[in-house]
Amino acid sequence: MDFIEVKAKTIDDAITDALVQLGITSDQLDYEVIEKGSAGILGLGRKDAVIRARKKIVVPEKKVEPVVEKKAEIPVEKKVEKPVVVKEEKTVEKTSVHVDFSTLEKNVKEFLTQVFAAMQIEVEIITNVDEDNKVIEVEFKGPDMGMLIGKRGQTLDSLQYLTNLAVNKQSDSYVKVKLDTEDYRKRRKETLENLAKNIAYKVKRTKRPVSLEPMNPFERRVIHSALQNDRYVSTHSEGEEPYRHVVVTLKDNRR
Repeated sequence: MDFIEVKAKTIDDAITDALVQLGITSDQLDYEVIEKGSAGILGLGRKDAVIRARKKIVVPEKKVEPVVEKKAEIPVEKKVEKPVVVKEEKTVEKTSVHVDFSTLEKNVKEFLTQVFAAMQIEVEIITNVDEDNKVIEVEFKGPDMGMLIGKRGQTLDSLQYLTNLAVNKQSDSYVKVKLDTEDYRKRRKETLENLAKNIAYKVKRTKRPVSLEPMNPFERRVIHSALQNDRYVSTHSEGEEPYRHVVVTLKDNRR
């Protein structure tokens, strides 16, 4: 069967569309990624993911008839039991992809230095590598950090997205780059947690659902996490990026 080309917002969506078009299950799908796709910056410049897919070609295995050996007749008095030979299984060590963190850290600094030079702002770049979790943490210091953060952290998030793209473009293993300045991520998390509690109180009081403003995936996760153990309210996300938002609703505790 020839390949078909499928486009969608994400690779997972493209795979799902391919399964529907071909009328097969995921274990029968053979595909390759042509374009990973991009969410763009603040919804602009978004590119669809593209895959080439087809149904796997299954080669039927040849049936091998079992060979039945004729047992030699052995006198009862001379019957000797054969010792059981246990074959040792060879263990194959899994090889892991080596990650050159020193080079990646250098690439992060070089990319950000070029960005700040183009923006004509002076920024001190401090990096910390967490090899166990494959994360490079970057902290900025300087006089113009408010401009780097932007409204509700949008500028900082966009810069973090671009940095991840640039650094992982030539890397065999994905390493996450996290950008922060003036402890903004922690302060924003605390603000969102307080917001979640206030909204939950409002929903309980009015018994009406409340839709929050559009948020990025990190901020939505904070809201979901803050209210996941609440006995009276539940949360879910609605809408499409970049307008996807959290809705807080009252649980139906009737039994």
